[in-house]
Amino acid sequence: MVTKQLLKCLPEDADLRRADSLAREIFSDVANKWAFLIIEALGERTLRFSEVRNEVEGVSHKMLTQNLRMLERNGLVYRKVYPTVPPRVEYTLTEPGRALRATVDAICGWTQQYLGHIEDARRHFDA
Repeated sequence: MVTKQLLKCLPEDADLRRADSLAREIFSDVANKWAFLIIEALGERTLRFSEVRNEVEGVSHKMLTQNLRMLERNGLVYRKVYPTVPPRVEYTLTEPGRALRATVDAICGWTQQYLGHIEDARRHFDA
């Protein structure tokens, strides 16, 4: 996945296997429908948990919690907890999260552009 020619900023002794492993790990984390939909829902906004759940149709409480934690762990979402009773928690995309959102937007655009083609191909394949 990674070559030293592509990543000239890496030192000569950089561990490319570790970089590949990390890239695969991150891709595995974020390349799921819920993560993409959460990233898209947050966009340029800050939302509370219930607002994210309302925006992401069909996501369960458990899946939303797991994906928000994963996105936070990978530095794509910032979680802010306010010391109130009950606690108020808000989620915002970080700079890397906003950059990933541009890719998610491109994938969504690709899907919309080729939806008819994909549906036709599936009908032909399944016939």
